Amino acid sequence: MGEPTPHATVAKILQFTLSGGIAEQISCPTLVLDAEEDMYLKGQPDVLFEHLTCPKTMIRFTTAEGAGAHCQCGADRLANARIFDWLDDTFGLAVKP
Repeated sequence: MGEPTPHATVAKILQFTLSGGIAEQISCPTLVLDAEEDMYLKGQPDVLFEHLTCPKTMIRFTTAEGAGAHCQCGADRLANARIFDWLDDTFGLAVKP
């Protein structure tokens, strides 16, 4: 980030946003993930999803399936399976037997 201190780096990161019409400019198919008990970004996936005007999909992960933490921590196999399924469905790259 080119900033001299960790504080300055975090301050610079806070300038990045998808508000003010930026999210609406995204045109490619977009996958938004939401973890039920995300302690860092609670509610943000819904806000982003509402602003997207492109083809969009929301995948929600729950605590009951072991994927309720931020970034589905502890449930990588489940998260990867759903993400790769979305990629296959969206971009048609699945290898057919």
